[in-house]
Amino acid sequence: MRMEPGKQSSGMAPDRGLISATPRSRQEPGTGTQEGAPGPGAVRARRFLLCLYLVGFLDLFGVSMVVPLLSVHVKSLGASPTVAGIVGSSYGILQLFSSTLVGCWSDVVGRRSSLLVCILCSALGYLMLGASTNVFLFTLARVPAGIFKHTLSISRALLADLVTEEERPVVLGQFNTASSMGFILGPVVGGYLAELDGGFYLTAFVCSSVFVLNAGLVWLFPWSEVKLSSPEDDSPRGRNQALWGKTDSAMQRAASPQGTPVSKGPASLPWAEVLATLRGLRSLVLSALWVVFVVRLLMAVAVMLYYSNFVLALEERFGMGPRAAGYLTSCSSALGVLAGFALGPLLRLYGHQSYRLLLHSTVLTSALLLLFASARSLDVAVACSVLLSFSTAIGRTCITDLQLTVGGVRASGSLLGMGQSVTAVGRVLAPILSGVAQEVSPCGPPGLGAALGFVAVVIMSRNRPQSSGQGDDELKSK
Repeated sequence: MRMEPGKQSSGMAPDRGLISATPRSRQEPGTGTQEGAPGPGAVRARRFLLCLYLVGFLDLFGVSMVVPLLSVHVKSLGASPTVAGIVGSSYGILQLFSSTLVGCWSDVVGRRSSLLVCILCSALGYLMLGASTNVFLFTLARVPAGIFKHTLSISRALLADLVTEEERPVVLGQFNTASSMGFILGPVVGGYLAELDGGFYLTAFVCSSVFVLNAGLVWLFPWSEVKLSSPEDDSPRGRNQALWGKTDSAMQRAASPQGTPVSKGPASLPWAEVLATLRGLRSLVLSALWVVFVVRLLMAVAVMLYYSNFVLALEERFGMGPRAAGYLTSCSSALGVLAGFALGPLLRLYGHQSYRLLLHSTVLTSALLLLFASARSLDVAVACSVLLSFSTAIGRTCITDLQLTVGGVRASGSLLGMGQSVTAVGRVLAPILSGVAQEVSPCGPPGLGAALGFVAVVIMSRNRPQSSGQGDDELKSK
Protein backbone atom coordinates (compact mmCIF):
# COMPACT_ATOMS: atom_id res chain seq x y z
CA MET A 1 0.00 0.00 0.00
CA ARG A 2 1.46 3.35 -1.01
CA MET A 3 1.80 5.87 1.77
CA GLU A 4 1.37 9.57 1.24
CA PRO A 5 4.58 11.57 1.14
CA GLY A 6 5.53 12.92 4.46
CA LYS A 7 3.42 10.40 6.35
CA GLN A 8 5.00 7.49 8.08
CA SER A 9 3.52 5.10 10.54
CA SER A 10 5.27 4.43 13.80
CA GLY A 11 6.90 1.11 14.45
CA MET A 12 7.88 0.63 10.86
CA ALA A 13 9.50 -2.68 10.01
CA PRO A 14 12.77 -2.45 8.07
CA ASP A 15 11.77 -4.63 5.12
CA ARG A 16 8.03 -5.09 5.03
CA GLY A 17 6.41 -4.34 1.71
CA LEU A 18 8.00 -2.30 -1.05
CA ILE A 19 6.66 0.46 -3.18
CA SER A 20 8.07 3.27 -5.20
CA ALA A 21 9.59 6.12 -3.28
CA THR A 22 7.40 8.85 -4.70
CA PRO A 23 3.84 9.10 -5.93
CA ARG A 24 3.51 8.35 -9.60
CA SER A 25 1.37 9.94 -12.22
CA ARG A 26 0.12 7.92 -15.19
CA GLN A 27 2.93 5.69 -16.35
CA GLU A 28 3.99 4.03 -19.51
CA PRO A 29 3.35 0.27 -18.98
CA GLY A 30 6.42 -1.82 -18.41
CA THR A 31 8.84 1.03 -17.99
CA GLY A 32 8.23 2.10 -14.43
CA THR A 33 8.63 5.70 -15.60
CA GLN A 34 6.23 8.54 -16.06
CA GLU A 35 5.26 9.87 -19.44
CA GLY A 36 7.67 12.62 -20.30
CA ALA A 37 10.71 13.16 -18.11
CA PRO A 38 10.89 10.53 -15.34
CA GLY A 39 11.08 11.86 -11.82
CA PRO A 40 13.66 10.74 -9.27
CA GLY A 41 11.20 8.30 -7.69
CA ALA A 42 10.57 6.58 -11.03
CA VAL A 43 14.31 6.34 -11.70
CA ARG A 44 14.91 4.79 -8.28
CA ALA A 45 12.07 2.30 -8.78
CA ARG A 46 13.46 1.37 -12.19
CA ARG A 47 16.92 0.84 -10.71
CA PHE A 48 15.43 -1.46 -8.09
CA LEU A 49 13.64 -3.45 -10.81
CA LEU A 50 16.90 -3.89 -12.72
CA CYS A 51 18.54 -5.24 -9.56
CA LEU A 52 15.73 -7.79 -9.21
CA TYR A 53 16.19 -8.83 -12.85
CA LEU A 54 19.86 -9.50 -12.09
CA VAL A 55 18.85 -11.63 -9.10
CA GLY A 56 16.61 -13.74 -11.34
CA PHE A 57 19.38 -14.11 -13.93
CA LEU A 58 21.98 -15.21 -11.38
CA ASP A 59 19.55 -17.64 -9.72
CA LEU A 60 18.79 -19.65 -12.86
CA PHE A 61 22.34 -19.24 -14.15
CA GLY A 62 23.69 -20.98 -11.04
CA VAL A 63 21.02 -23.68 -10.94
CA SER A 64 21.24 -24.54 -14.64
CA MET A 65 24.98 -25.19 -14.31
CA VAL A 66 24.32 -28.09 -11.93
CA VAL A 67 20.89 -29.53 -12.75
CA PRO A 68 21.89 -31.22 -16.06
CA LEU A 69 24.72 -33.00 -14.23
CA LEU A 70 22.73 -34.35 -11.27
CA SER A 71 21.51 -37.60 -12.81
CA VAL A 72 24.98 -38.47 -14.10
CA HIS A 73 26.62 -37.71 -10.75
CA VAL A 74 24.17 -39.69 -8.62
CA LYS A 75 24.66 -42.72 -10.88
CA SER A 76 28.44 -42.32 -10.56
CA LEU A 77 27.95 -42.62 -6.80
CA GLY A 78 26.52 -46.12 -7.30
CA ALA A 79 22.78 -45.39 -7.26
CA SER A 80 20.50 -47.67 -9.26
CA PRO A 81 18.06 -46.08 -11.71
CA THR A 82 15.21 -46.60 -9.22
CA VAL A 83 17.15 -44.98 -6.37
CA ALA A 84 18.23 -42.15 -8.66
CA GLY A 85 14.59 -41.55 -9.58
CA ILE A 86 13.51 -41.48 -5.94
CA VAL A 87 16.31 -39.08 -5.04
CA GLY A 88 15.40 -36.88 -7.98
CA SER A 89 11.73 -36.75 -6.98
CA SER A 90 12.58 -35.78 -3.40
CA TYR A 91 13.31 -32.22 -4.52
CA GLY A 92 9.87 -31.86 -6.12
CA ILE A 93 8.15 -33.30 -3.05
CA LEU A 94 9.92 -30.83 -0.77
CA GLN A 95 8.98 -27.99 -3.10
CA LEU A 96 5.37 -29.15 -3.03
CA PHE A 97 5.10 -28.63 0.72
CA SER A 98 7.50 -25.74 1.20
CA SER A 99 6.42 -23.36 -1.59
CA THR A 100 3.23 -22.12 0.06
CA LEU A 101 4.77 -21.98 3.54
CA VAL A 102 7.82 -20.00 2.42
CA GLY A 103 5.68 -17.65 0.34
CA CYS A 104 3.38 -17.03 3.29
CA TRP A 105 6.40 -16.57 5.54
CA SER A 106 7.73 -13.90 3.17
CA ASP A 107 4.42 -12.03 3.56
CA VAL A 108 4.87 -12.06 7.34
CA VAL A 109 8.58 -11.36 7.91
CA GLY A 110 9.18 -9.23 4.80
CA ARG A 111 10.72 -9.77 1.40
CA ARG A 112 14.28 -8.79 2.24
CA SER A 113 14.74 -11.19 5.16
CA SER A 114 13.04 -14.11 3.42
CA LEU A 115 14.94 -13.54 0.19
CA LEU A 116 18.29 -13.50 1.97
CA VAL A 117 17.50 -16.64 3.98
CA CYS A 118 16.33 -18.53 0.89
CA ILE A 119 19.39 -17.59 -1.16
CA LEU A 120 21.88 -18.42 1.59
CA CYS A 121 20.22 -21.75 2.44
CA SER A 122 20.22 -22.66 -1.26
CA ALA A 123 23.92 -21.77 -1.40
CA LEU A 124 24.50 -24.13 1.54
CA GLY A 125 22.62 -26.90 -0.25
CA TYR A 126 24.73 -26.62 -3.41
CA LEU A 127 27.91 -26.41 -1.35
CA MET A 128 26.90 -29.67 0.38
CA LEU A 129 26.16 -31.11 -3.05
CA GLY A 130 29.73 -30.38 -4.08
CA ALA A 131 30.97 -32.25 -1.01
CA SER A 132 28.71 -35.30 -1.49
CA THR A 133 30.71 -38.50 -1.89
CA ASN A 134 27.85 -41.01 -1.46
CA VAL A 135 24.14 -41.26 -2.17
CA PHE A 136 23.13 -40.39 1.40
CA LEU A 137 25.08 -37.12 1.38
CA PHE A 138 23.74 -36.36 -2.09
CA THR A 139 20.16 -36.80 -0.86
CA LEU A 140 20.84 -34.76 2.27
CA ALA A 141 22.27 -31.94 0.15
CA ARG A 142 19.01 -31.68 -1.80
CA VAL A 143 17.03 -30.87 1.36
CA PRO A 144 18.07 -27.20 1.87
CA ALA A 145 17.48 -26.39 -1.80
CA GLY A 146 14.19 -28.29 -1.83
CA ILE A 147 12.89 -26.28 1.12
CA PHE A 148 14.36 -22.84 0.45
CA LYS A 149 14.90 -22.61 -3.33
CA HIS A 150 12.13 -20.02 -3.79
CA THR A 151 14.18 -17.03 -4.87
CA LEU A 152 12.16 -16.47 -8.04
CA SER A 153 8.77 -16.65 -6.28
CA ILE A 154 9.75 -14.10 -3.64
CA SER A 155 11.31 -11.87 -6.29
CA ARG A 156 8.05 -11.94 -8.26
CA ALA A 157 6.13 -11.06 -5.10
CA LEU A 158 8.51 -8.16 -4.59
CA LEU A 159 7.92 -7.03 -8.16
CA ALA A 160 4.18 -7.12 -7.50
CA ASP A 161 4.76 -4.88 -4.47
CA LEU A 162 6.63 -2.37 -6.60
CA VAL A 163 4.47 -1.81 -9.66
CA THR A 164 0.87 -1.09 -10.57
CA GLU A 165 -1.51 -3.73 -11.87
CA GLU A 166 -1.20 -2.37 -15.42
CA GLU A 167 2.59 -2.59 -15.34
CA ARG A 168 2.76 -5.94 -13.56
CA PRO A 169 2.43 -8.39 -16.51
CA VAL A 170 5.09 -6.57 -18.53
CA VAL A 171 7.49 -6.37 -15.58
CA LEU A 172 6.94 -10.05 -14.78
CA GLY A 173 7.60 -10.87 -18.43
CA GLN A 174 10.86 -8.92 -18.36
CA PHE A 175 11.85 -10.70 -15.14
CA ASN A 176 11.13 -14.09 -16.75
CA THR A 177 13.19 -13.03 -19.76
CA ALA A 178 16.19 -12.13 -17.60
CA SER A 179 15.86 -15.42 -15.70
CA SER A 180 15.60 -17.42 -18.93
CA MET A 181 18.80 -15.86 -20.21
CA GLY A 182 20.54 -17.29 -17.16
CA PHE A 183 19.04 -20.71 -17.93
CA ILE A 184 20.42 -20.51 -21.48
CA LEU A 185 23.96 -19.56 -20.45
CA GLY A 186 24.24 -21.75 -17.35
CA PRO A 187 24.36 -25.17 -19.05
CA VAL A 188 27.12 -23.93 -21.38
CA VAL A 189 29.34 -22.91 -18.44
CA GLY A 190 28.41 -26.03 -16.47
CA GLY A 191 29.21 -28.30 -19.40
CA TYR A 192 32.65 -26.69 -19.78
CA LEU A 193 33.42 -27.00 -16.07
CA ALA A 194 32.20 -30.60 -15.96
CA GLU A 195 34.90 -31.64 -18.44
CA LEU A 196 37.64 -30.51 -16.07
CA ASP A 197 39.18 -32.74 -13.42
CA GLY A 198 36.64 -33.09 -10.59
CA GLY A 199 34.19 -31.25 -12.79
CA PHE A 200 30.96 -31.85 -10.87
CA TYR A 201 32.41 -30.75 -7.55
CA LEU A 202 33.91 -27.64 -9.14
CA THR A 203 30.58 -26.83 -10.81
CA ALA A 204 28.66 -27.22 -7.56
CA PHE A 205 31.15 -24.96 -5.76
CA VAL A 206 30.83 -22.30 -8.49
CA CYS A 207 27.03 -22.57 -8.27
CA SER A 208 27.18 -22.05 -4.49
CA SER A 209 29.45 -19.05 -5.02
CA VAL A 210 26.92 -17.55 -7.47
CA PHE A 211 24.23 -17.84 -4.81
CA VAL A 212 26.47 -16.16 -2.23
CA LEU A 213 27.09 -13.38 -4.75
CA ASN A 214 23.33 -13.12 -5.23
CA ALA A 215 22.82 -12.79 -1.47
CA GLY A 216 25.39 -10.00 -1.37
CA LEU A 217 23.55 -8.25 -4.19
CA VAL A 218 20.27 -8.44 -2.27
CA TRP A 219 22.00 -7.12 0.86
CA LEU A 220 23.34 -4.15 -1.13
CA PHE A 221 20.00 -3.40 -2.80
CA PRO A 222 19.01 0.30 -2.61
CA TRP A 223 16.31 -0.55 -0.05
CA SER A 224 16.49 2.97 1.36
CA GLU A 225 15.37 4.40 -1.99
CA VAL A 226 11.90 2.85 -1.74
CA LYS A 227 9.26 3.83 0.77
CA LEU A 228 8.10 1.15 3.17
CA SER A 229 4.61 0.44 4.42
CA SER A 230 3.68 0.12 8.06
CA PRO A 231 3.56 -3.22 9.85
CA GLU A 232 -0.18 -2.85 10.33
CA ASP A 233 -0.76 -2.49 6.60
CA ASP A 234 1.73 -5.27 5.88
CA SER A 235 0.28 -7.85 8.23
CA PRO A 236 -1.45 -10.84 6.63
CA ARG A 237 -4.87 -9.38 7.43
CA GLY A 238 -3.87 -6.02 6.01
CA ARG A 239 -2.33 -7.51 2.88
CA ASN A 240 -5.50 -8.81 1.34
CA GLN A 241 -8.84 -8.39 3.02
CA ALA A 242 -10.35 -10.73 0.43
CA LEU A 243 -8.69 -13.59 2.28
CA TRP A 244 -10.99 -13.03 5.19
CA GLY A 245 -13.91 -11.34 3.46
CA LYS A 246 -13.98 -8.45 5.94
CA THR A 247 -13.81 -4.72 5.45
CA ASP A 248 -11.16 -2.71 7.20
CA SER A 249 -13.72 -1.31 9.61
CA ALA A 250 -15.05 -4.78 10.37
CA MET A 251 -11.58 -6.03 11.10
CA GLN A 252 -10.91 -3.08 13.35
CA ARG A 253 -14.13 -3.71 15.27
CA ALA A 254 -13.30 -7.39 15.58
CA ALA A 255 -9.82 -6.63 16.78
CA SER A 256 -10.78 -3.86 19.17
CA PRO A 257 -14.51 -3.83 20.03
CA GLN A 258 -14.16 -1.17 22.69
CA GLY A 259 -11.78 1.02 20.71
CA THR A 260 -8.83 -0.11 22.80
CA PRO A 261 -5.44 -0.80 21.23
CA VAL A 262 -4.93 -4.28 19.87
CA SER A 263 -2.81 -6.30 22.23
CA LYS A 264 0.34 -7.84 20.86
CA GLY A 265 -0.28 -11.34 22.15
CA PRO A 266 0.64 -14.69 20.68
CA ALA A 267 -1.47 -13.97 17.58
CA SER A 268 1.13 -11.43 16.45
CA LEU A 269 3.89 -14.03 16.38
CA PRO A 270 5.13 -14.88 12.88
CA TRP A 271 4.02 -18.51 13.02
CA ALA A 272 0.52 -17.47 14.14
CA GLU A 273 0.30 -14.95 11.30
CA VAL A 274 1.42 -17.63 8.83
CA LEU A 275 -1.32 -19.99 10.03
CA ALA A 276 -3.92 -17.22 9.86
CA THR A 277 -2.88 -16.38 6.31
CA LEU A 278 -3.04 -20.03 5.25
CA ARG A 279 -6.56 -20.38 6.65
CA GLY A 280 -7.70 -17.28 4.77
CA LEU A 281 -5.91 -18.41 1.63
CA ARG A 282 -7.76 -21.72 1.68
CA SER A 283 -11.14 -19.99 1.66
CA LEU A 284 -10.01 -17.67 -1.15
CA VAL A 285 -8.83 -20.60 -3.27
CA LEU A 286 -12.13 -22.42 -2.85
CA SER A 287 -14.19 -19.35 -3.71
CA ALA A 288 -12.31 -17.46 -6.44
CA LEU A 289 -8.88 -18.86 -7.27
CA TRP A 290 -9.77 -22.47 -7.99
CA VAL A 291 -10.17 -21.76 -11.72
CA VAL A 292 -6.72 -20.18 -11.91
CA PHE A 293 -5.00 -23.01 -10.06
CA VAL A 294 -6.82 -25.77 -11.98
CA VAL A 295 -5.76 -24.14 -15.26
CA ARG A 296 -2.21 -23.76 -13.97
CA LEU A 297 -2.08 -27.45 -13.00
CA LEU A 298 -3.51 -28.65 -16.32
CA MET A 299 -1.17 -26.51 -18.41
CA ALA A 300 1.86 -27.37 -16.26
CA VAL A 301 1.22 -31.09 -16.76
CA ALA A 302 0.51 -30.55 -20.48
CA VAL A 303 3.82 -28.75 -21.09
CA MET A 304 5.79 -31.22 -18.94
CA LEU A 305 4.29 -34.11 -20.93
CA TYR A 306 5.53 -32.45 -24.10
CA TYR A 307 9.06 -32.04 -22.76
CA SER A 308 9.17 -35.45 -21.04
CA ASN A 309 9.95 -37.38 -24.25
CA PHE A 310 10.84 -34.51 -26.57
CA VAL A 311 14.29 -35.80 -27.62
CA LEU A 312 13.12 -39.43 -27.75
CA ALA A 313 10.08 -38.57 -29.87
CA LEU A 314 12.14 -36.60 -32.39
CA GLU A 315 14.60 -39.47 -32.65
CA GLU A 316 11.99 -42.21 -33.05
CA ARG A 317 9.66 -40.31 -35.37
CA PHE A 318 12.07 -38.27 -37.50
CA GLY A 319 15.54 -39.68 -36.85
CA MET A 320 16.82 -36.43 -35.30
CA GLY A 321 19.91 -36.95 -33.12
CA PRO A 322 20.36 -35.58 -29.58
CA ARG A 323 22.73 -32.83 -30.76
CA ALA A 324 20.24 -31.48 -33.31
CA ALA A 325 17.48 -31.73 -30.69
CA GLY A 326 19.68 -29.73 -28.33
CA TYR A 327 20.14 -27.00 -30.94
CA LEU A 328 16.38 -26.93 -31.46
CA THR A 329 15.80 -26.60 -27.72
CA SER A 330 18.25 -23.70 -27.51
CA CYS A 331 16.60 -21.95 -30.45
CA SER A 332 13.17 -22.42 -28.88
CA SER A 333 14.41 -21.09 -25.54
CA ALA A 334 15.77 -18.01 -27.27
CA LEU A 335 12.34 -17.34 -28.77
CA GLY A 336 10.83 -17.81 -25.32
CA VAL A 337 13.15 -15.04 -24.13
CA LEU A 338 11.86 -12.76 -26.88
CA ALA A 339 8.31 -13.37 -25.65
CA GLY A 340 9.10 -11.19 -22.64
CA PHE A 341 9.72 -8.23 -24.95
CA ALA A 342 6.58 -8.93 -27.00
CA LEU A 343 4.34 -9.05 -23.94
CA GLY A 344 3.98 -5.25 -23.69
CA PRO A 345 2.65 -4.75 -27.24
CA LEU A 346 0.42 -7.81 -26.87
CA LEU A 347 -1.13 -6.48 -23.67
CA ARG A 348 -1.78 -3.13 -25.27
CA LEU A 349 -3.42 -4.94 -28.18
CA TYR A 350 -5.62 -6.82 -25.68
CA GLY A 351 -6.42 -3.72 -23.67
CA HIS A 352 -4.42 -5.08 -20.69
CA GLN A 353 -6.87 -7.98 -20.26
CA SER A 354 -4.58 -10.74 -18.99
CA TYR A 355 -7.44 -13.24 -18.80
CA ARG A 356 -8.25 -12.96 -22.53
CA LEU A 357 -4.58 -13.17 -23.45
CA LEU A 358 -4.17 -16.24 -21.23
CA LEU A 359 -7.21 -17.90 -22.80
CA HIS A 360 -5.92 -17.32 -26.33
CA SER A 361 -2.37 -18.42 -25.48
CA THR A 362 -3.81 -21.59 -23.91
CA VAL A 363 -5.79 -22.28 -27.09
CA LEU A 364 -2.63 -21.74 -29.16
CA THR A 365 -0.54 -23.98 -26.88
CA SER A 366 -3.11 -26.78 -27.00
CA ALA A 367 -3.41 -26.55 -30.80
CA LEU A 368 0.39 -26.62 -31.20
CA LEU A 369 0.67 -29.67 -28.92
CA LEU A 370 -1.96 -31.48 -30.98
CA LEU A 371 -0.23 -30.49 -34.22
CA PHE A 372 3.16 -31.63 -32.87
CA ALA A 373 1.67 -34.99 -31.83
CA SER A 374 0.16 -35.55 -35.28
CA ALA A 375 3.00 -34.06 -37.36
CA ARG A 376 4.17 -36.19 -40.26
CA SER A 377 7.14 -34.06 -41.28
CA LEU A 378 10.12 -32.72 -39.38
CA ASP A 379 9.49 -29.16 -40.58
CA VAL A 380 6.03 -29.09 -38.96
CA ALA A 381 7.41 -30.53 -35.70
CA VAL A 382 10.19 -27.93 -35.59
CA ALA A 383 7.77 -25.07 -36.26
CA CYS A 384 5.46 -26.31 -33.49
CA SER A 385 8.37 -26.59 -31.06
CA VAL A 386 9.56 -23.06 -31.74
CA LEU A 387 6.09 -21.52 -31.45
CA LEU A 388 5.36 -23.49 -28.26
CA SER A 389 8.20 -21.74 -26.48
CA PHE A 390 6.58 -18.41 -27.30
CA SER A 391 3.02 -19.36 -26.31
CA THR A 392 4.05 -21.08 -23.06
CA ALA A 393 6.19 -18.10 -22.03
CA ILE A 394 3.21 -15.77 -22.54
CA GLY A 395 0.94 -18.17 -20.67
CA ARG A 396 3.26 -18.46 -17.65
CA THR A 397 3.41 -14.71 -17.22
CA CYS A 398 -0.35 -14.27 -17.64
CA ILE A 399 -1.25 -17.01 -15.15
CA THR A 400 1.06 -15.43 -12.55
CA ASP A 401 -0.47 -12.02 -13.12
CA LEU A 402 -3.97 -13.50 -12.91
CA GLN A 403 -3.19 -15.09 -9.54
CA LEU A 404 -2.25 -11.68 -8.18
CA THR A 405 -5.20 -9.94 -9.82
CA VAL A 406 -7.78 -12.36 -8.44
CA GLY A 407 -6.16 -12.88 -5.04
CA GLY A 408 -4.75 -9.40 -4.48
CA VAL A 409 -1.08 -8.47 -4.34
CA ARG A 410 -1.02 -7.87 -0.58
CA ALA A 411 -0.72 -11.62 -0.07
CA SER A 412 1.45 -12.06 -3.15
CA GLY A 413 4.04 -14.26 -1.46
CA SER A 414 1.39 -16.72 -0.28
CA LEU A 415 -0.38 -16.76 -3.64
CA LEU A 416 2.78 -17.26 -5.69
CA GLY A 417 3.99 -19.91 -3.25
CA MET A 418 0.74 -21.82 -3.66
CA GLY A 419 1.12 -21.52 -7.41
CA GLN A 420 4.55 -23.13 -7.13
CA SER A 421 3.03 -25.93 -5.05
CA VAL A 422 0.49 -26.52 -7.82
CA THR A 423 3.32 -26.72 -10.35
CA ALA A 424 5.12 -29.18 -8.06
CA VAL A 425 2.04 -31.41 -8.17
CA GLY A 426 2.37 -31.29 -11.94
CA ARG A 427 6.00 -32.41 -11.65
CA VAL A 428 4.86 -35.45 -9.68
CA LEU A 429 2.01 -36.34 -12.04
CA ALA A 430 3.68 -35.67 -15.40
CA PRO A 431 6.30 -38.49 -15.31
CA ILE A 432 3.62 -41.05 -14.39
CA LEU A 433 1.22 -39.91 -17.13
CA SER A 434 4.08 -39.68 -19.61
CA GLY A 435 5.11 -43.28 -18.97
CA VAL A 436 1.55 -44.53 -19.47
CA ALA A 437 1.10 -42.44 -22.64
CA GLN A 438 4.40 -43.64 -24.13
CA GLU A 439 3.20 -47.22 -23.79
CA VAL A 440 0.56 -46.33 -26.37
CA SER A 441 2.68 -44.27 -28.79
CA PRO A 442 5.67 -41.91 -28.96
CA CYS A 443 3.03 -39.28 -29.81
CA GLY A 444 1.11 -40.12 -26.64
CA PRO A 445 2.57 -37.55 -24.19
CA PRO A 446 2.08 -34.44 -26.38
CA GLY A 447 -1.33 -35.76 -27.47
CA LEU A 448 -2.40 -36.16 -23.85
CA GLY A 449 -0.99 -32.70 -23.14
CA ALA A 450 -3.14 -31.26 -25.91
CA ALA A 451 -6.23 -32.92 -24.41
CA LEU A 452 -5.47 -31.44 -20.98
CA GLY A 453 -4.93 -28.04 -22.60
CA PHE A 454 -8.34 -28.10 -24.25
CA VAL A 455 -9.91 -29.07 -20.91
CA ALA A 456 -8.27 -25.95 -19.46
CA VAL A 457 -9.74 -23.89 -22.31
CA VAL A 458 -13.24 -25.21 -21.56
CA ILE A 459 -12.86 -24.44 -17.85
CA MET A 460 -11.64 -20.91 -18.57
CA SER A 461 -14.47 -20.30 -21.04
CA ARG A 462 -17.17 -21.39 -18.59
CA ASN A 463 -15.73 -19.95 -15.36
CA ARG A 464 -14.25 -16.49 -15.28
CA PRO A 465 -12.79 -15.70 -11.81
CA GLN A 466 -13.86 -12.50 -10.12
CA SER A 467 -10.98 -10.19 -9.23
CA SER A 468 -10.64 -9.12 -5.63
CA GLY A 469 -7.60 -6.94 -6.09
CA GLN A 470 -8.96 -4.14 -8.25
CA GLY A 471 -8.26 -1.55 -5.61
CA ASP A 472 -4.59 -2.33 -5.26
CA ASP A 473 -3.46 0.13 -7.93
CA GLU A 474 -5.54 2.87 -6.33
CA LEU A 475 -3.97 2.11 -2.99
CA LYS A 476 -0.50 2.20 -4.52
CA SER A 477 -1.11 5.54 -6.19
CA LYS A 478 -2.37 7.28 -3.06
